[in-house]
Amino acid sequence: MALPLSVSGLRVEGDAGRAILEADAFDVAAGSAVAIRGPSGAGKSTLLFALAGLVPIAKGSVRWGETEISSLKEDGRAAFRRAHIGMIFQDFLLFEELSAEANASLAGAYVRKRRHKIGEGARRALERLGLKGDDARTVATFSGGERQRVAVARALATEPSIILADEPTASLDRAAADALVDDLIQLTRESGRTLIVASHDLKVHEAVDCIIDVADGRLIGEVRRNA
Repeated sequence: MALPLSVSGLRVEGDAGRAILEADAFDVAAGSAVAIRGPSGAGKSTLLFALAGLVPIAKGSVRWGETEISSLKEDGRAAFRRAHIGMIFQDFLLFEELSAEANASLAGAYVRKRRHKIGEGARRALERLGLKGDDARTVATFSGGERQRVAVARALATEPSIILADEPTASLDRAAADALVDDLIQLTRESGRTLIVASHDLKVHEAVDCIIDVADGRLIGEVRRNA
């Protein structure tokens, strides 16, 4: 089940209490696809990590559905991520010596009660993304596009209600990037997940329902593309 997002009065601080990100208020409907847009260093990744509970929040509220993750302690935020969030990072963060399936099902090593289900989810995601399991081949031999698809499959393996992606197409050539964007949008549409992507990519901006603009660590506006 997709979860709606509500953010209000958000402030993330760096050294000496300096604000590195501020957002007055914004909401994302459950099942929406949203892009965070802005120049390098604007605060896109910081906002994404704040939504995931990966950075401390000095002030304000980040609420997914009925859960205000900004009020949770670190172990509570981690538990929420395991249950609800699939993360796709700009750096693929794969284990080179492992196969695609082993990388995609890695979460099962940390959630033993769900290991079998996560493994099945990883295999389904890999097949859907055109990467059937091949244990004889490690990701060290994969192209950039294939590696990113493994990272996407890993995010989808737990069947999360939320997908957060940080510049997922940045390391890909245009053809691979376009294919990945199409896959991400289609996968989230079909399953009703909430997708939020921090990206410079115009292809991403054209595909989503809403764009949130960030500049100099502040949210400066929203563009609703689709009703």
